[in-house]
Amino acid sequence: MRAIHSIRNLLYPPCCLFCHQTVADHSTQSACCNRCYQEIQIWPISCCRRCGCELAAELAPGPCGHCLQKPPPQQQSVSLYRYTTPVRSAILNWKLHGDDSAVRWLLHAARPRLQQIISHDSLLIPIPMPLSRMRASGQHHSANLCRWIATMCSSQWQWKLLRRQGEQARQSSLSAKARRKNLRKAFTLNHDHLPEWDETQQLWVIDDILTTGTTLNTAARVLKQTGAKVSVLSLARVTRTDALHRLNKKT
Repeated sequence: MRAIHSIRNLLYPPCCLFCHQTVADHSTQSACCNRCYQEIQIWPISCCRRCGCELAAELAPGPCGHCLQKPPPQQQSVSLYRYTTPVRSAILNWKLHGDDSAVRWLLHAARPRLQQIISHDSLLIPIPMPLSRMRASGQHHSANLCRWIATMCSSQWQWKLLRRQGEQARQSSLSAKARRKNLRKAFTLNHDHLPEWDETQQLWVIDDILTTGTTLNTAARVLKQTGAKVSVLSLARVTRTDALHRLNKKT
C-alpha cells in the first residue's frame, strides 16, 4: 500500500488547495503548503464579545466603545479567519468557481473552536441568498456552511426560518450608508417554520464574509423576534482598516 501511495504521488503530485503549487512535504498540513499555512491568519480571540471587533487583550471581551453606545442586536459575534490571502482566495474560488475544497479545509482546521462555541442544541440559520444569485451560482453558500458546521458540532440547521424579500444589490458594491438602506427590509421570518425555544437554546446566524456587519446585524435583529438568544458567525472577517478603505473608495 505504501508503494502504491508513493507511485501515485510521483505521477500525480499533491497540490496546495490554496495556491495550487505542488506540495513538497504534505504530511503535516495535509494539502496546504508551508507558505500558505503560515499566511493563514486566525481572527484574534481578544475581541469585543458583542460585535467581534479586535480589542487589546486587557480590554477583551469588552464591550467596545461602539457597543457601549449602540450595541448590535446579537449577543455574540465570532469570526474564524481574517479575510486575507490565502483565505480570501479560498472563498473566492468557492464562490466564483464552485471549488469548496480549501474552504472545507479551513473549517476542518477550525473544528476545535467551532465545537467549543456551538453546542449540540444550537440552531444554525444561513443568511438567505437572493434567488437570482442562487440560480446563477447553483449554490447557497451560507446554507452549505451551516450544513458543514452543523455536522461537525452535531447541531441542527434550518434554512426556511429566515426569508429574503425581493432582490437587493450586492453589498460589496455599496457604501456603509447604502448597505444599511439596501437591507432595511430584506429579511423576514417565515412563521410557518418557527420552532419552539427554551431559555438556554442558542441561535447562530451564519455567513461567509463579514465586512461592516450590516447583513448579519440586520438578520439578527429580525431573528430576535423569535425570542431566541441570537449570535452571529462568519467564516472570515475583513479588518476594520480594510473595510473603511473599501467603503471610502465607494463614496
